[in-house]
Amino acid sequence: MGYAVAAGVLSFLLEVLLQDIWIRVQRKRRVTQLQKSYGVGIDVEVKAATPMMGGVVFMVVALAACLVRRDSESLFFWSLPAGCGLIGFMDDRLKFVNRSSEGFSSLRKLAAQTVVALLWSLWAFYRKGLFLWPGLDCPPWAAVSLTVLAVIGMMNAVNITDGLDGLAGGAFMISLVVLGNLAARPGFDFSFFAVLFGMIGGFLLCNVHPALTFMGDTGSHFLGGALVALAIQGGILLGLAAAGFIFGLELLSSALQILAIRKFKKKIFRMAPLHHHFQLMGWDETTVTLRFLVCHALGSAFLAGLIVMASNWLGK
Repeated sequence: MGYAVAAGVLSFLLEVLLQDIWIRVQRKRRVTQLQKSYGVGIDVEVKAATPMMGGVVFMVVALAACLVRRDSESLFFWSLPAGCGLIGFMDDRLKFVNRSSEGFSSLRKLAAQTVVALLWSLWAFYRKGLFLWPGLDCPPWAAVSLTVLAVIGMMNAVNITDGLDGLAGGAFMISLVVLGNLAARPGFDFSFFAVLFGMIGGFLLCNVHPALTFMGDTGSHFLGGALVALAIQGGILLGLAAAGFIFGLELLSSALQILAIRKFKKKIFRMAPLHHHFQLMGWDETTVTLRFLVCHALGSAFLAGLIVMASNWLGK
């Protein structure tokens, strides 16, 4: 446990130091993102002037953590968030180079996400097996399929949630705590949890309102992959159902909005994802963020409790 605490502290300090340097570099080179023309239209000039690729530092901290340990377990764990983050980086780079709010086409991005998710899921299956929950067996084809869906789903869900200062990062920190508690049993390696906790803690110092930097698609894809990697490492893929509470709601709100518009020519929400709906109702950004984080903590705790109760009832 002492090693994990030290890893977390060093990760926090490295994140803070590198973010400070990277923010200055991005400002000098004007690495910012044009805001979507169909966005909420709030604080557009401020958002458009904010550095957009803070998630690059996640990749650097992960690389440093991997080099410090220099073992196959570390390489296996960090390869998923790094692979996911690389997709996000390519998307961010395309937006920056083209000076556009749009990067990859949806189909091209989905194809890249599927390739990364499938390769890592197969690696995980043959390396250590994939487990939904301790003692809960699952056919290999189902375990790999669910893991692929989890990776793709979490990448996009965290990306959609990353629309307000501090929201995706704060929700990720809560999700980490939930997964850490569900996975806490003899043999669980807390060092990955600690590095991620320190990393996101350092980032939030720069991302709470008013944000000094955004994580970009690089960061949101990295964090989505990190949650799945942590769940797989703990043998608790089902735990993502609890840890991903607010991410799932945000993704669901966007899916329902698109379905309603295409099928019925009507909107369910004033704007999707859900946090923009409340912004357009007049809630200020900080209020939406704080209330969403409280809902995430309560919803995740409730679902985690249900999962544990069901597990105990089934004797798993």
